[in-house]
Amino acid sequence: MRQILFSLLLAAGIPAAGATGTQPDFNENFQDSTLRVDYIFGGGAGKPVQVLLERQSKSDGWAGRRINLKSLPYERNGTISVVDPMTKDTLYCNSFSSLFQEWLSTEEADSVSKGFENTFLVPLPKREADIVLMLRNNRHEPVAALTHRYSPADELVMRRGQKPLPHTYIHKGGEPEKAIDVAILAEGYTPEEMDSFLNHARMITDEMLSYTPYAENKDKFNFVAVMSPSKDSGVTIPLKEEWKDTAFGSHFSTFHSARYLTTPNLKSVHDALDGIPYEHVVILVNTDNYGGGGIFNSYLMTAARNKFVLPVSVHEFGHSFGGLADEYFYASEEGDDYPLDIEPWAPNITTLVDFSSKWEKMMPKDGENSEIGLFEGGGYRSKGIYRPADTCRMRDNYHPTFCPVCQAALRNLIDFYTKEE
Repeated sequence: MRQILFSLLLAAGIPAAGATGTQPDFNENFQDSTLRVDYIFGGGAGKPVQVLLERQSKSDGWAGRRINLKSLPYERNGTISVVDPMTKDTLYCNSFSSLFQEWLSTEEADSVSKGFENTFLVPLPKREADIVLMLRNNRHEPVAALTHRYSPADELVMRRGQKPLPHTYIHKGGEPEKAIDVAILAEGYTPEEMDSFLNHARMITDEMLSYTPYAENKDKFNFVAVMSPSKDSGVTIPLKEEWKDTAFGSHFSTFHSARYLTTPNLKSVHDALDGIPYEHVVILVNTDNYGGGGIFNSYLMTAARNKFVLPVSVHEFGHSFGGLADEYFYASEEGDDYPLDIEPWAPNITTLVDFSSKWEKMMPKDGENSEIGLFEGGGYRSKGIYRPADTCRMRDNYHPTFCPVCQAALRNLIDFYTKEE
């Protein structure tokens, strides 16, 4: 099965992260429009992982990158690519993580089969193109792949974005086609509470942009607040038997972890953003209950009224935007997210299997005094995984900065999205 999947991916032209060579020309291959693709990821209970196409739709404007089109920002356990069906050349690709793949590692997945919504955006091809989606496990092995065709002549590709929700820019550093566009959605705010939502959105945007390296790159970010209304105020907290009717059906106790706050309704999230330029999604939840979550190239969710909302938001944006790993661990609750014989994808932890791909060049030379080093413990393990600094924003809610390695990784990612050669 593994060899068959590798053959499929090679035939489709999926590149490695940081692929070099001539990059495709955006204007030659794509319209200034967006193709949205909705999928169901399914599996569990010993059944093979499946990727099912639900719908393709399109809207005017493309807010994503127009450079580095066939390179990946980071390798991750999911990749979506646009491929020329004739030449098999990759025209665009992006990587992601998903809640479904996290769920596969839970005990529930051993006995129950489930499906999870997932939605992705790619630039709209000018001609027929293959959309190739691939999922990997935590050993970086392909476990599922799907190829389907987009045709400009297909009348069933729905047109979206005609009636966007009310929205306002909290910070505008540039035009959407050149900046990194972050949309902030309201969850659990009634129409009468939108002033409160806007205040929270401003507060969190200001906090984000106060951190290095975001602070030095304010002109490369847009933050737009989208007033997505809910019927009920608050959010579902199962442990308190509080059940709310909200815009995205968010809830605590994801995977029975009390503080893990997520939504299963990704189509609703993207529906609320129709007609608004965006690449990254922040969801502010109207609750003072502690918690949140961040999934790379999917969304960040945070409890807007909790006293730790500012440090938690910055930390979770490190996951959802920056692709950074957690640098903490609990000795009594060892995780197995990162096999010790595999080098993790995240740039801020290492198993030393391939340390040269991480911060080896930033290590201090003999006699130098530096906060950078190899500190054992991270990625939910006390042994065998190393972080680059004793403490960092990705380790401690009270630490005021990202460590130099995380700063460098975030700076490289900002350049990847925005810096033209």
